[in-house]
Amino acid sequence: MRRAILLAVLLCAWGRPGFAENWPQWRGPHLNGTSAETGLPVAWTKEKNVAWKLALPDRSGATPIVWNEHIFLNVAEGGEIFLWAVDRAKGTPLWKKRLDGGDQRMRKHNMSSPSPVTDGQHVWVMTGTGILKAFTFDGREVWSRDVEADYGRFGLNWGYASSPLLLGDALYVQVLHGMKTDDPSYVMRIDKATGRTVWRVERPTKAIQESPDAYTTPAVLRTGGRTEIVVSGGDVVTGHDPATGRELWRADGLNPQNNPWHRIVASPVVAADIVYVPSRERPLLALRGGGRGDVTASHRAWEFGNGPDVPTPVTDGKYFYVVTDKGIVYCLDAKSGETIYGPQRIRTGTYSSSPVLADGRIYVTSEEGVTTVFKAGPAFEVVAENTLDEYVLSSPAISDGQIFVRTDAHLYAIGQRKR
Repeated sequence: MRRAILLAVLLCAWGRPGFAENWPQWRGPHLNGTSAETGLPVAWTKEKNVAWKLALPDRSGATPIVWNEHIFLNVAEGGEIFLWAVDRAKGTPLWKKRLDGGDQRMRKHNMSSPSPVTDGQHVWVMTGTGILKAFTFDGREVWSRDVEADYGRFGLNWGYASSPLLLGDALYVQVLHGMKTDDPSYVMRIDKATGRTVWRVERPTKAIQESPDAYTTPAVLRTGGRTEIVVSGGDVVTGHDPATGRELWRADGLNPQNNPWHRIVASPVVAADIVYVPSRERPLLALRGGGRGDVTASHRAWEFGNGPDVPTPVTDGKYFYVVTDKGIVYCLDAKSGETIYGPQRIRTGTYSSSPVLADGRIYVTSEEGVTTVFKAGPAFEVVAENTLDEYVLSSPAISDGQIFVRTDAHLYAIGQRKR
């Protein structure tokens, strides 16, 4: 009875026009790039439908993290890395905390690429140099870790960029590397209150040269009443026990040709009982949850040969949407992998930002600063193209009726807040 009442309350809340969600992690409140928000803006320019914009000193792949009155940004400036807290109403900085020096640009990204995470009371942020810190919302540092000092220098060819995963009382951090190091790849659980390592497990693979490198972020699979941490990279995807780090299952097949340059950027996506795992364009694998041991053949649901390299796909559990780096869109049946439509082209450009799904639409931004809005569902239809003419690597964030778009020059709050 209590569960039924709670469910009814939640459903009523979700149905209210004023219902709003925060964006507490890179892939949002549901960890998969979706939001339950409605009434979102569709069209904008640099001046039209912009609540405010905040000047930023440099590019970053880190997504804005939003919790009520606070927005958190991982920021590179003048060779150093900072965490900014921004007043959500005014679009002005509340405080800036130095995280580390040693910032450097490595092709597109710099050492501010990992997105912060928050539980509404504290915020945690990691840098590409291995510094991991916790702060209160008023800017007080709670603890600090130097992961490289503890476990060795990161050895990725293009620098570390994975974001921490926040789940319950823990942060899950992956370091999957090998191009510039002989040290093993590993996954670790860190107590969010103290910064203490709860467990750290090595994650060996047969990947060679650059292929051990992964810029992915862990995902969460809930299946059969259990919770598992999903990690992709090094030519394989693995599922881990969150309590111990023990590897529960593994699927090969992300690099069937044993290509030595098959590093993985796009992160795994989970919907219902299926884990979707991009690689370097092909193959993209869909795996049924619930397996143990080698699930390469036994739990493969389907495979797709036109996946993305950098943008992480998005799904509502019914349809699965791929936006490639060249702006080609595919819609697949999420359960069978059948192509519903595609290839369809959106605005020509390069796409590193990941698409988000909300209010019956997909929002995706090119590096050239054009956000294309197209309808979710089985029929492809572009609704709007919105140009900012600034360089974009970061994925959009959605909260309380607004869309936050981060460029190399500004953070834009698009649309008016609901409350």
